[in-house]
Amino acid sequence: MAHSIEMTSIDDQLPLLPQTENDEIEEGRKADHLLDINERIDEMFEDLDNSSIKSCTIFEVNVWLRESNPDAYTPKMVSIGPYHKKNTQLGPMKKYKLLYLRRFLQRNERLDVKSYISELEKVKEKVLKCYEDIEKLGNDSQEFCEMLLFDGCFVVEFIREHCGIYPEVKDKIININHNYIFRDLMLLENQLPFFVLDKLHDMTKQDDELPLAILVNKLFTFFVNWPKMTFLSFGEIECNVEYIKHLLHVVHIFSCHGNPMKNSKDYLTSPMVMPNATELSEAGVSYAKVKNMTSLFDIRFENGLMTIPYFLVVDGTETLLRNLIAYEQQSPDVYPTYFSDYATFMDHLIDSDKDVNLLCQKGIIENWIGEDKEVASLFNKIGKGVTTYSNFYYKEEIKKVIEYREKPWNRMKANLMRNYFSSPWVGASTVAAIILLILTTIQTILTFTGPLKK
Repeated sequence: MAHSIEMTSIDDQLPLLPQTENDEIEEGRKADHLLDINERIDEMFEDLDNSSIKSCTIFEVNVWLRESNPDAYTPKMVSIGPYHKKNTQLGPMKKYKLLYLRRFLQRNERLDVKSYISELEKVKEKVLKCYEDIEKLGNDSQEFCEMLLFDGCFVVEFIREHCGIYPEVKDKIININHNYIFRDLMLLENQLPFFVLDKLHDMTKQDDELPLAILVNKLFTFFVNWPKMTFLSFGEIECNVEYIKHLLHVVHIFSCHGNPMKNSKDYLTSPMVMPNATELSEAGVSYAKVKNMTSLFDIRFENGLMTIPYFLVVDGTETLLRNLIAYEQQSPDVYPTYFSDYATFMDHLIDSDKDVNLLCQKGIIENWIGEDKEVASLFNKIGKGVTTYSNFYYKEEIKKVIEYREKPWNRMKANLMRNYFSSPWVGASTVAAIILLILTTIQTILTFTGPLKK
């Protein structure tokens, strides 16, 4: 019998079963991978909910603001809080923190270090959520609370010392220039939550001592040279310790509280570029220092006159301004952004040393840092990375200034005053020339009309 054998390629038969198994395995892997992704994303969402995005009040300054002057946000003498804790250059201040801690402990002998650490442990999680990247900060609970105690005691005792609670010279621990310490205490990245400082203050203050917020404003009044409220007016601010975020926020409150809110229905639909001070002067705008000023932000323009509050520029001015601006720019609940808008307005007004010189002549700016070009550079750089919004605080003033400059008569009048009445002597010469011209004209007319009458 003949047998017929069907020849089939081994390649056509053998892979069938393994291929099916491979497909099932691959599909299983994909399903597991998708499950892993879902689990990982769910974990990320959970971490996000537990993060400090909503509760963060002490930020690391973003790159847009930092890049034009990184040093303005970096402590030079003392680190406060976790961001700059590992900066070895600030090591020498550790002994002063110890000295302040010892004096702090002596104020209430019923409590020891362990007692304070125990109290700080109770608020540790709340403190962590005030900072960015909290997962990097809270690994060692004991170490973190010790940092809060050391740094918090340093801040509280420094404030007390400078406010005269320790009046004797021998009781002062730090004899170096206090301006350097104050500068570091005003850095956005160098803060402790205010409720931590207030807790430490309340646990050790005497019955007749003022609240910490008022002591801070008293300290601020001494160091800062622009218009501000007195510390006695703190009672007008209806807020509690939970509302105050940190020391820099206290300075912001006292600088901005009481300024009128400008409720304008006009919103900026496109950026308005205001001419600089020199160009406006050539167009007839004049300048004057605000009399009896109560606010740094009270800039007005009416009928060709721009009134601006007096502003003293010293070595620490740029650092303080920059950190107040950074606080406004990175805090979603701050409105209006007074310092940001002020810096933007002054950046428009000042382009060069000529503009600074003009404002110095009018007594508006007092320059203690060197040449006028340094002040111009300060305002030109400080506005970089600053975002302004449709509710820009000075939009009405800029709008009025631009409208005033565009009127031809104002430019003609300014040109006349500049060329013919720039000084009393030039003005007198101009008046004399006009009188002479009038008399000559009259004489000429009489010469021709005299013979006609005869």
